[in-house]
Amino acid sequence: MSYEVIARRWRPQLFQEVVGQEHITKTLINAIKNQRLAHAYLFSGPRGVGKTSVARIFAKAINCESNTDGEPCNSCTICKDITEGTSMDVLEIDGASNRGIDEIRDLREKIKYMPGTGTYRVYIIDEVHMLTKEAFNALLKTLEEPPAHIKFFFATTEPHKVPVTILSRCQRFDFKRIPYQRIIEQLRKIADAEGIDIRDNALGIIAQEADGSMRDAESILDQLIAFAGKRIQDEHIWEILGLINRDILFDAVSAIIQNRPDKCIHIIEKIYNFGYDLRNFYQNLMDQFRKLLISLVAPDTLENYLTEEELRRLKELAKSAGEERLRQSLYFLIKNEELLRNSSHPRLVIEMLLIRLCRIKGILSFDELLQKINELENRLMLSPASDNPHTGLNDPAEPYHRERLNKKDKGNPATDVQGLLDFISKKDSIIFNMLDSCSIDLNDQGLIQISKPGNSFLSTYFEDPEKLKSLREYCSQYFGREVKIRLTEKDVEKTQRKKESIETSEELPQSVMKLIQVFEGSAKKIS
Repeated sequence: MSYEVIARRWRPQLFQEVVGQEHITKTLINAIKNQRLAHAYLFSGPRGVGKTSVARIFAKAINCESNTDGEPCNSCTICKDITEGTSMDVLEIDGASNRGIDEIRDLREKIKYMPGTGTYRVYIIDEVHMLTKEAFNALLKTLEEPPAHIKFFFATTEPHKVPVTILSRCQRFDFKRIPYQRIIEQLRKIADAEGIDIRDNALGIIAQEADGSMRDAESILDQLIAFAGKRIQDEHIWEILGLINRDILFDAVSAIIQNRPDKCIHIIEKIYNFGYDLRNFYQNLMDQFRKLLISLVAPDTLENYLTEEELRRLKELAKSAGEERLRQSLYFLIKNEELLRNSSHPRLVIEMLLIRLCRIKGILSFDELLQKINELENRLMLSPASDNPHTGLNDPAEPYHRERLNKKDKGNPATDVQGLLDFISKKDSIIFNMLDSCSIDLNDQGLIQISKPGNSFLSTYFEDPEKLKSLREYCSQYFGREVKIRLTEKDVEKTQRKKESIETSEELPQSVMKLIQVFEGSAKKIS
């Protein structure tokens, strides 16, 4: 007797055996029990999730001589014939190889005949989106007014290619990818029944590679049994499927975070000598950085996909790198993916990219940098003014708006710069600190002109629509009316001369030393 593969031997024969599609099987069972059967159904979804299996079960249930609560008995002659594929009343048609108008015309001629043994004749057309435009047009009239004894089941992985005229004549059911944990549970059930010794960690790897397809997962398991026999080790999976060992991925990520380009080159050498696909390694590396970032943001979403040990290692690496470093690294990998895809020398490109990636050291995000500035300002304000003649309110580097306090506009609610700044400082300290470096002009018509420091990274802060919107809302709240904001560039020549003077002086002011201390930097004399 010929061998029957696991995917066929373990094909579901009852609605309750279908894994991960309860939203569909429950609806179909209720339709059968309440005699609310449509003439045409469209099953769409990824490959290997149970579309044609559900169509077969449905065909058995509506023709079964003694179905129970919508489920086929699988014991009567009709059920056995449909299960074995010998029933003359259930015809499966491959839409890819029977896609022309002649095949559909032939089908239209045959549907006139009554069923031989059951109640309905059932036509299951797989990959229906492959039919030609003319074939779909020939099918329209039949779908519009089909004989009472005919039921159509269309299955497709690309429903957007099916004409809307066909879609409107069918009841559509969208199949989902089978959850990772459900695939592992089904594989464990199969392994136990088949007497296969395999760890849950190995089943998890199979489930990840299956990408939501139960048929793919069962096929991979069948392949592993043929290779390793009844005892399957994790190493067998890496070898037979050509996958990158997860330990190698962890080593690569660790080398990048530790800024070790030499270690990265050795890892690429190892992968190349093993014969692994370098482009596949790059994809896995991107996915690993994604998992690292998610382990900081939403770790609970990874619990069903990784073992406890892998999740622990991910969290440790992610914590040592920091969220900003991970974001920068992932963005870098995504941005340069096309460079690798179009290259005829993938090893050279990957080595170059990993060396550059190692140079991305600890980077402060914009908000973190502003927080540092705010912290510095608070520390300087708490320091005694006598510590250094360069500190205090009389510092020549004091922001522009403080020079306006004695002007005649002070106290006028319509044009009071200081009053507006005091109001914003209570609402948002970061925006207040940004305005502290700008020149501000107000007029009675509700126009606010902000002159930005043109030579500073701060000049781009209010180019962010969300931040500009927040500033406009604060100004409108203060003045009690809608205001307009105009951004211009500020003359920074005087500021630049002051900066150059500080850099070339032999003794740094205490305020500058505190700035260096807050940012954990260093200074050296420029000769």
